[in-house]
Amino acid sequence: MGNRRRKKSRTRKRFIFLFMVLLGILLVAAAYFGIEGYRMYRTAAAEKPVAERVGEIRDAEGFTPYSALPEFYVEAVISVEDHRFEKHCGIDPIAIARAAWMDVKAGAFIQGGSTITQQLAKNMFFTQKKELERKAAEVFMALALEAAYSKDEIFELYANTVYFGNGYYGISQASRGYFGKEPSDLTPYECAMLAGIPNAPSVYSPNADGELVRQRTKLVLDRMAANKMITREEKEQIESGL
Repeated sequence: MGNRRRKKSRTRKRFIFLFMVLLGILLVAAAYFGIEGYRMYRTAAAEKPVAERVGEIRDAEGFTPYSALPEFYVEAVISVEDHRFEKHCGIDPIAIARAAWMDVKAGAFIQGGSTITQQLAKNMFFTQKKELERKAAEVFMALALEAAYSKDEIFELYANTVYFGNGYYGISQASRGYFGKEPSDLTPYECAMLAGIPNAPSVYSPNADGELVRQRTKLVLDRMAANKMITREEKEQIESGL
């Protein structure tokens, strides 16, 4: 009995030791990438101040102000990309933790957990390459954007910089290029389709596989219904009009 207890005690101590070593490694890694990310953020902000970059976006041809965006499009994007957009400070710890767990299980970067604000920061200042230091820089830039601009302004900038595939950047180019109309004239289904494209532009754009586009658009509408942006009846009515 005594030997058994001593073995259990040694096993428990080894487990605790290994856990503490792993935790230490994770903390050191987090500190390293956090510092490198902050340096990347400071460099980007110094090369082109946030206000200057925002001014360039607003002065670009085809810029669409928030007031001209269909409410259905705004709600569709928030539902499928960042349903806590109105509540968080630029980062969503719940989404980050969930994405990190999925990445660990998959052994690769398959989910990012990025908010709309983080995606805007990436579109404005950083590359699309998945690097931990870039993700950290994205967080610092997102916090800076949230401190300087309202949620409506952040969404407006996002809608005018996001890539929709086929060479179209921003809601105006996408609306005109895919549907031959201004963003304010988009139908609910067209809004849902555009909201679903940025997740994988080469896969979900209207020029891609029609069935995959329909599935993605249906997912957007499902998310809208789940988030009570629309009723189940409205969702079915929009889908029945295809």
